[in-house]
Amino acid sequence: QVQLQESGPGLVKPSQTLSLTCTVSGGSITTTYYTWTWIRQPPGKGLEWMGVIAYDGSTYYNPSLKSRTSISRDTSENQFTLQLSSVTPEDTAVYYCALIPYYSGTYYYPTGSVRNWGQGTQVTVSS
Repeated sequence: QVQLQESGPGLVKPSQTLSLTCTVSGGSITTTYYTWTWIRQPPGKGLEWMGVIAYDGSTYYNPSLKSRTSISRDTSENQFTLQLSSVTPEDTAVYYCALIPYYSGTYYYPTGSVRNWGQGTQVTVSS
């Protein structure tokens, strides 16, 4: 059973870079066709797909966040990382990492396609 765990600071100051790591256990991030994603949910709003990194290291980003978002991976640690630059209070949200067990070459997947979720981590942007 694949398990995902987010880690990172819970409080980030405006204009700084938010950095979160997702540690994966029970499966490899290089498993063919697996796609690993970051999703967030601001308070009182729906889920927002931020971007993905696929099994082959290719990345796809939400166009609305692309200029500020970077997703990378460390295969030796079986982790993938989200960086979101120039944050504002509007980036306050619960951030989730998740696994989609197939690949479609895009940043967006139907919510029902997620097979495994991390527990989520609250990130607040405030001075």
